[in-house]
Amino acid sequence: MVRIQEIPINQIKRPLPRTNDPNKVQALMESIAAIGQQEPIDVLEVDGLYYGFSGCHRYEACQRLGKETILARVRKAPSSVLKMHLA
Repeated sequence: MVRIQEIPINQIKRPLPRTNDPNKVQALMESIAAIGQQEPIDVLEVDGLYYGFSGCHRYEACQRLGKETILARVRKAPSSVLKMHLA
């Protein structure tokens, strides 16, 4: 089951480091500041903890804008699914 909700940014763990395109982040910052976040990021919820593996540019843009929450598509998953993402 997938649900869309606002999640506190500081509660999302991003276990895989990624280098973002600064121009894309800046463009998203401008868009989010003007019209709000239009597309949720995808988050796994495992044992009550949130893990983000996609939406890196949107995540950084919201973070740099000082947003406390981010719109996320949340999918509950067992730890075995999390382990597959980390492998």
